[in-house]
Amino acid sequence: MPSSASDTAPPDLAIVGAGPAGLAAAVTAAGLGLRVTLVDAGERPGGQYYRHPAPGLGAERPEALHHGWSAFAEREAALRAHEEAGRITYLPAHHVWAVVPDGDAWTLHAVAGTGPDEAAAALHARAVLLATGSYERQLPFPGWTLPAVVGAGGAQAMLKSGLVLPGKRVVVAGSGPLLLAVAGSLAAAGARVPAVVEAAAYSAYAGHLPALLRNPGKLGEAATYGSALLRRHIRLLTRHAVTEAHGTDRVEAVTVARLDRDWRPLPGTARRIPCDALAVGHGLVPQLELATGLGCATRPTADGTLALALDAEQRTSVAGIWSAGETGGIGGAQLALLEGEIAAHAIAGRTVPAALARRRARLRAFAAAMGAAHRPGDGWTGWLRDDTDVCRCEEVTAGRIREAVDELGARDARTVKLLTRSGMGWCQGRMCGPAVAALAGDGPAPDRRPLSCPVPLRHLAQLPPADG
Repeated sequence: MPSSASDTAPPDLAIVGAGPAGLAAAVTAAGLGLRVTLVDAGERPGGQYYRHPAPGLGAERPEALHHGWSAFAEREAALRAHEEAGRITYLPAHHVWAVVPDGDAWTLHAVAGTGPDEAAAALHARAVLLATGSYERQLPFPGWTLPAVVGAGGAQAMLKSGLVLPGKRVVVAGSGPLLLAVAGSLAAAGARVPAVVEAAAYSAYAGHLPALLRNPGKLGEAATYGSALLRRHIRLLTRHAVTEAHGTDRVEAVTVARLDRDWRPLPGTARRIPCDALAVGHGLVPQLELATGLGCATRPTADGTLALALDAEQRTSVAGIWSAGETGGIGGAQLALLEGEIAAHAIAGRTVPAALARRRARLRAFAAAMGAAHRPGDGWTGWLRDDTDVCRCEEVTAGRIREAVDELGARDARTVKLLTRSGMGWCQGRMCGPAVAALAGDGPAPDRRPLSCPVPLRHLAQLPPADG
């Protein structure tokens, strides 16, 4: 099989993901004397958070599109220095689809490159750090499949990497602090944002006052985003949700309704807001496929998702596998950077600096407060009509899922999947999974699968036969 690994002894550490956590872990581990292989699906380091404009666009100040760019720039410079010195092997455009034990080490199987240059790759390392990040949580509603309805994070990615806007008049909706950042970025780039529609109430943070007071920097960020909305005359509608998008060739308007405490739309509160794009997202979901495929234990989080169960040194329940960043619970780039450094110290056999541990505890407390404040209420399914597509890949409607539950006896998302094909499409349930589970009356469950992303059959055919 073609391989990106050398024929010498395997490196000390392989890191999957070059976002904030993986990048911080790589440069810290290399600085502590470890030989590191950094593998990433992207073509440039930074992950989803530090996305770069395509080189051909000639962006003169990419840092203007990012918060905390200096933290990235410092670590990218360190990455290049370690790479030149031979301490880090950086492998971009490598999609790792499985991690398997290999004696006292690990083998990482990946799809390397794209298009006609795509090839299989097998990488080896004594230890593995998973820093695979997260993806957006989407709660469907009538009209969410219309063109120009995009994820909130997707709208920000379009701006950061393509320097384009999803529309001229963009409603930003969903739940979570990302909405404020997205609205500010879009408005600064020239879009008109008639409203930010937040399903939660910011008063929910009042029950987490100690965590807020321990993180004055986070309060400062919120004040900055809030003042930007005021300056640009952007309405902030809390305890509201987009319950329907309208249009033919693309979205032309959205219906916004006030919600009760359980996120049920209140009768008589609906209003229409004209727009030509909608950026919507309800927080993030940790991307755990590689970890759960290995049998790593998970834990429920305050925002209603599952995250990896990690110890104080970022170890998973599987010996030799560490993790850092959003896989351990959604907490933002600052926390991911810290956890990457902590994991690197632990893997190198060094004592974790007490200051890093204290800062992690402080930021994790804030993350828990944030998750609890923006956790979706059970009543959101009330805005789904029976003809609303829930699984877009397989075009499975809410009505068919309700039929599977009410008439066919399905009691969990897996049974609904078998009866309706929901979650069997290209995204493998990443987009519809939370919605299907909610309609089935089921909570989130670890998803164990042998392949974490699509793999060409020819690559599987090239694998050596299993022992025995």
